[in-house]
Amino acid sequence: MSVDMNIREPKGERGYISIADHGLFLNEKGVATVTDFLPRQNSSNTSRPLLSWLIRHVEAVRGEIPIRVECAPAFNYARSKHTMEILPDLSIPGPESDPPHNKAFFSSSEAELKLDLRYVLETSLAGVAEPHVELKPLDLTKKGHKGLSVYTELVLLEGQAVTFILRTPPDHVYPDAATRPSVARANELGVPYEKLVIGASSLRAPDDPLLSKRLVHELLETTNLYWNSWIRRSTYEGSWKEAVNRSALALKLLIYEPTGAVVASPTFSLPEYIGGTRNWDYRASWIRDSSFTLYALIRLGFTYEANAYMDFIFQRIKDRNPDGSLSIMYTIHGEKIFPEEELTHLDGHQGSKPVRIGNGAIDHVQLDIYGELMDCIYLGQKYGKPLGYDTWVSVRELVDYVLTVYNEPDLYVDFVTIVHLGGAREEEAFHVLEGLRLADKRSLPCPRRLEWLQARDDLYEQIMTKAWNADKGFFGQSYEDTHVLDSSLMIMPLVFFSTSADPRFLGTLKQILKTPERGGLTSNGLVYRYDVTKSDDGVGGEEGTFCLCTLWCIEALARAGEYDKPSLVKAIAMFEDFLQYTNHVGLCTEEISEAGDGLGNAVQGFTHVTLISAAYNLSRMQKKFKL
Repeated sequence: MSVDMNIREPKGERGYISIADHGLFLNEKGVATVTDFLPRQNSSNTSRPLLSWLIRHVEAVRGEIPIRVECAPAFNYARSKHTMEILPDLSIPGPESDPPHNKAFFSSSEAELKLDLRYVLETSLAGVAEPHVELKPLDLTKKGHKGLSVYTELVLLEGQAVTFILRTPPDHVYPDAATRPSVARANELGVPYEKLVIGASSLRAPDDPLLSKRLVHELLETTNLYWNSWIRRSTYEGSWKEAVNRSALALKLLIYEPTGAVVASPTFSLPEYIGGTRNWDYRASWIRDSSFTLYALIRLGFTYEANAYMDFIFQRIKDRNPDGSLSIMYTIHGEKIFPEEELTHLDGHQGSKPVRIGNGAIDHVQLDIYGELMDCIYLGQKYGKPLGYDTWVSVRELVDYVLTVYNEPDLYVDFVTIVHLGGAREEEAFHVLEGLRLADKRSLPCPRRLEWLQARDDLYEQIMTKAWNADKGFFGQSYEDTHVLDSSLMIMPLVFFSTSADPRFLGTLKQILKTPERGGLTSNGLVYRYDVTKSDDGVGGEEGTFCLCTLWCIEALARAGEYDKPSLVKAIAMFEDFLQYTNHVGLCTEEISEAGDGLGNAVQGFTHVTLISAAYNLSRMQKKFKL
C-alpha cells in the first residue's frame, strides 16, 4: 500500500514515535505527516483482542497536499488470482446524509485469504470539512498482478486527515442493529446517537469493532503506551542508549510470542550484492543466534522474553533428529521443514535474481550451533529459571552426540563449504566446556566427564596446531586453507576460547583490520566475512561487508583494549562510525555496500543483537578506564 504525495521535489524526514513509523513530507505548498503502526496493547487488556491491522494515517499540517493512495495486494507471492470489489462499509458509524462510505474487498480462494481496505475521515479545524475519498479500480494486470487493485486521489487541506486500515476481515454476520448506526435511526429509537453507537459496538465481535476516528486515536495511544512501557523496563545505563533501545525494540518485534521463537529477519531474498544471486530467506529461528540473542535480552533486563526463548530452545532439544542432532534452524512454530523455492516470475530487488522463499540450508550440518546452544543454556541457568533433570539429560545427550561427530566435515558462517573449519571447531570445544561448566555449577550428573574433558583438550590442540598459520601469524579459515582469513574468528575472545591478549588472536585481529588491498578484510571501518575470491562457498557472486562481523571485530578490539588502550579507542571510533550506517530510523541490515547502502535482509536480528553486546561491553570498558 503506497502513499504518493504527488508534489514536485518533496523533502522528507522520518522517525519513530515509540514504534510507530512517523514521516514528515514538505515543500513550499504544504506539509503532511504519514504515521504507520500495527496496533498493540498490554496483554492484560481484556477489553479488546490484538487487532491484526496495518494502519496508515495521513494528515495535512499546513497548506494543501495532493495525495494518491494505491493498494495492490499480490496473494501467495503474486502466484494466485484474486478478485476485488468496492462495497459499502457497514463498520463505519455515520448519518445517511454522508456520501457513500465504501471499502475495497480482496479475495483469493486459491490462497485462502481475504483482505479489506477501509478508511476513516476527520478534520481538526472548525470550518474545514472532512475530506472526500472515492475508491476506484486500478488495473495492474499488465505488470503481472493477478487481479484488480484499488486507488484514490484527493487533496488534503490543513487540518484534514484520512486513516487507511488494511486487515484480514473476520467472518462475522451481524443483525441490522450492529451495522452502521445513524442519527436517523437514533431519533427513531429515541436515544442519543452516541449511545446508539456504543450499543451497536457491543453487538459486534471484539475483533471487529465499529471503525471510528476515536478508535483510531485510541489504538495509536495504547500502542505508544505499550512500547514506551516495555522499553522502560530496560536496565541498560551505558553509552549509545538510543541505538541500544532501538535495537531492543527491533528484537522484541522479531519475537513470535506464541512460541517464544526469535526470527532472524522478517524479510526474504533481499540481495547481499545488487544484481547478485545471494538472496536468502531468513524468516526462521536459527539455533546459531541463540546465545547472542539470550545474552542481549538478559543484559537489558528482559527476562520474560529470555525465558520464553529458552522454553522454545528446550522444546527443540527434546525433539531432536533421529541421529541425535538438531536442525540449524526452525520455523517460528518449531517445525523442521522449510522448503526452498525460486520464484522465477519475480524480478527481485533491483533485478537481483533469483527470488527465494524457504531455506534449503535447514538440513545442513553446522556443528558450531551446539557451542552457541550450550552458551545459551548456560546463560539461561545463570540468569533465568533453572532446567530440570529431564532437560539436563537431553542436553547431556547433545554433548555426547558432538563427541561422535566433531571430526566430520562442517558448514559454518552461512554455508561456507570447507572440510575442517577452525571457527566451528572453537565452538565445539566451547560447547564441551560449557557442558562441563553447567554440570559443575548445578552439581548435575555427568557420567562421561572424562571423555568430555579429553574431547575439549583434543579440539583445542587441533585448532592451535592445524588452524594456525605460523608463517603469516594468524588463524586461517580452515585446517586446509590456513592462508584464508575469516572474520568469524573474532568470536574467539567473546566465547572465552582465547583471551583477548593472546598473541595468536591479536595477530589474527591485526591482519583482519588491514584493507583488502593489504591482505585484510576491513574497508572504511567495515569488515568482510572473508574474501569470496579465495573461499569457495559453493554459491558464487559477491557480497558486502558484514555488519555482524564488523561488530564482533569492534567487541574483540574493546576486549583487547583492557590491555592496550589504543585498541579501545579504535573500537569506540569504529562503533560510532558503524552507527552512521544504520538507516533513517536506526535499523540495521545484514550487510553494507562499498557505497554505504544497506544490503541483505532487513531488519537483521543478529546484527541488532551483536550491536547490543558491543555497546554493553564498550560501555563497560569506557567506565573502567574513564574514557
